[in-house]
Amino acid sequence: MTSTQLQEKFSNILDNELINEIESVGKIASFKKNDIIIDINQPLKHIPLLLNGNIKILREDADGNDLLIYFLEAGETCTMSLTCCMGTTKSKIRAVAEKDSTLIMIPVQNMQKWFHSNTSWRNFILESYQTRFDEMLEAIDNLAFMKMDERLHKYLINKTKLHASKTIIVKHQDIAEDLHTSRVVISRLLKQLENETKIKLSRNKIEVL
Repeated sequence: MTSTQLQEKFSNILDNELINEIESVGKIASFKKNDIIIDINQPLKHIPLLLNGNIKILREDADGNDLLIYFLEAGETCTMSLTCCMGTTKSKIRAVAEKDSTLIMIPVQNMQKWFHSNTSWRNFILESYQTRFDEMLEAIDNLAFMKMDERLHKYLINKTKLHASKTIIVKHQDIAEDLHTSRVVISRLLKQLENETKIKLSRNKIEVL
């Protein structure tokens, strides 16, 4: 781990003394695209801070199908794993690398200690909770009030923001799994969006116009 990586992503959030502590106790972990970082029912001994890459946070239904809850970007942490750590329960989510990602894994005991002793860490955690809470409310609203074509278009726009590119490399099946529907439905709706000149389709690529 280098101080430069930590400073780049967290210097505007955490104080220098805490960044030095994170460098001392944290462990670097690298994951390839589609690797499972945290799985459902996994005991959590560390919490992740994302240095680079993107992570998608998923819930699982009774049939074992995944439902996308939100994405994590560099400089963020997963508050659902924080909640499990604070309550010493097993993970209720699955965290999957959206692309190659590097994280700092912090032991649970340090996370708990810093929450009481370090103001910058406490503010970071509380702000993270608020951000994730807002995103989960948005996810619920999407499920309850938006039609699937609207959800799909919003999903694609969010992907372009995550990857900083108007062109997304993704399979129809992967989108279907994220949105908890079938590949046939996604393929039909993508064609509909293309006819509405909102996107342009090519093999395993989607350009958002």
